[in-house]
Order: sequence, then C-alpha cells, then structure tokens
Amino acid sequence: MCDTAREEGGVSVEVVTTDLIARARAGDGEAFRELTEPYRRELLVHGYRMLGSFQDAEDVLQDTLLAAWQGFGGFEGRASLRTWLYRIATNRCLNMRRSASRRPAKEWDMPNVEPPEPTRIGEVVWLEPFPNALLDEGAIGVPLGPEARYEQTESISLAFVTALAALPPRQLAVLVLRDVLGFHANEVADMLGSTMESVNSALKRARASLQSRRQPPTAEREPAPAPDSPSEQALVAKFVRAYESGDLSGLVALLTDDIFVSMPPIPLEYQGRDVVARLFASIFGSGRRVDLVPTRANGQPAFGAYLRASTSIRHGSGLFVLTFTGDRICAFTRFESSVLPTFGLPRSLPRR
Repeated sequence: MCDTAREEGGVSVEVVTTDLIARARAGDGEAFRELTEPYRRELLVHGYRMLGSFQDAEDVLQDTLLAAWQGFGGFEGRASLRTWLYRIATNRCLNMRRSASRRPAKEWDMPNVEPPEPTRIGEVVWLEPFPNALLDEGAIGVPLGPEARYEQTESISLAFVTALAALPPRQLAVLVLRDVLGFHANEVADMLGSTMESVNSALKRARASLQSRRQPPTAEREPAPAPDSPSEQALVAKFVRAYESGDLSGLVALLTDDIFVSMPPIPLEYQGRDVVARLFASIFGSGRRVDLVPTRANGQPAFGAYLRASTSIRHGSGLFVLTFTGDRICAFTRFESSVLPTFGLPRSLPRR
C-alpha cells in the first residue's frame, strides 16, 4: 500500500514505496526516515492544533515517530502510511492533552503595573504561538480530504487554535480529523477505536461548541490585509510607532470596539476598547517601554518585545501576536519571553 502511484523519472513511486516499506520492516532506519520525512511538518502542525503548544507538539512528533518505528512491523498497509501515522499521532496527543489541561495558571508578573479588573478569567493557559518559518507548504499545503471545511491558513490562526483548545479532547480530535483534514468518518472511527455513530455525534457537538466560542463569526469581520501587503505594513508601522512611544491615544485608535487581549499563561482576559485602553494606560503609565522586533506567528504579524532599561542589556519581555480585521487590530496576544528562541529571536539585546 502507498499514498500515490505516480511516475517519477520513469520509476513508479508505488514500486519505490513498496521497496522502502519492505526495507523498513526489516529494520532499515534510513528507509523508515525516507518514508516518514514527507509527513513530519504536517504531523507537527497536527500536534499543535491538538495541543495548542509548540513544545508539546514537538514532543508528540518525536514520540509518534519512535512509536511508528518500533511498531512498523505491524503496519499492514490496509490504510495509507499517512493515515497510520495520524492515528498514532492523534492518540499520543490525546494522552498529552489530559496532562496539559492541568497546568496551572501564572500570576500577573509586570512590576509596578496594576492591571484593571479583567473581563473574565481564561480557560486556556497553556497556549503557545507557532513560528511562521515552519509553516511551509510541507506543513499546511497538505492533501485534504473532500470533507474538509476550513482553509489550512485559517486552521492555524491563534483564534482557531484557542477555540479548539477549549473543546473536550475527543471532540477536538474528531473535529480536526474531519473538518480540518477531511478524513472520512469511518477512517476517524478506526483511528480512535470508536464507531461512526460516536464520531458523528462528537463532531456535531464540537461544531456547535466551536461556533459558540468564535464570536463574532469570522464571516462577519472584514478580512485581514494580505501578509506583507502595503496595507498590512502600514498598519504594523502605526502599531509599532504607537506602542514603542507609549502613545495611548494612537494605539487605541487602531483597536476595534471588541478588541480582545489575552496573556497566556496569565489567565486575565480583556475585551472591549475601554477596558483594554485602561490596561495599556496602566502599562504605559508605569514608564514601561519596549522595542519591538518583527517576526510572524500563526500566519500573523508578531513582535519580540525587549524592555528598555538603564543597563546595557534589553531583556526580552514577551512576544506579541496581532490579529487584524480590515485596518484595525481585533486581538492582541502576549506570550512569555521563553518562546522567543523558537522564533529565532534572542532572549536579550544590547542597549541601543
């Protein structure tokens, strides 16, 4: 069994794949790596959607490949290699998800800044960003089944991944496998050791829950500017100018009425321009200023933030990820500085 039977250089891929499978079953590690390498990036993204954590997704990917290698003798080819790997990865994710959901939240950690009363306390405190550098065609340009409902770029956005993280684990797995990747219900039932009726029931509940958590609906928002377009660059420049200078009125003018601010693993969440303005007023009012270094996360503009100080070092104070709608910012997510190296950013910079 193989995933394709096209011709390459006059040699059938099916013949090559069959030979690699035979060699891998016989213990040839190089053959196994050649077979699985095309799926590494998409399995990493699958783990991220399931877990909301880049580090956890990396751990699950390694665990999946190790389990696949150790159990390759039992791969009978009744399903494609890709489907078999997704089965292993999904079940490893479900195991890890149970422990991830028990991670404790952290306290507010900004010295000399007293935050306003939050709009609510967030449920998802383990969320992490995903570096754009790994979102190549091998990660999101994957072959989708005919029943997929989401664009691959949308399904890696922070808003989507956050909404997924609030679903019960089995519902999450079913929705990702069915609506994001487009696997058939019978394939998903086999992956999860379940029945088609159970899969369809879980999918119905997951869709309803996801819809209720994604408000306002994406369809009602203006689309974000195209990545790196003049419109996006202009909005990014306005944000950087306002934030670095502590210009509160300039920053607030860029926000939508329903702007949403979150700061995982700190559970405080703020929604609405007035309360968000009070939050940034408390930050800017403390004299806290940062320099922003651009990057991208989850297909969105992002910035490493480095705290200005009287010392010779500017220490990293977080990673900001922006979500745009039209020419406004509708979400601002701040992550801890521990994620900076994942984006190729240093933990500190020399003073200017």
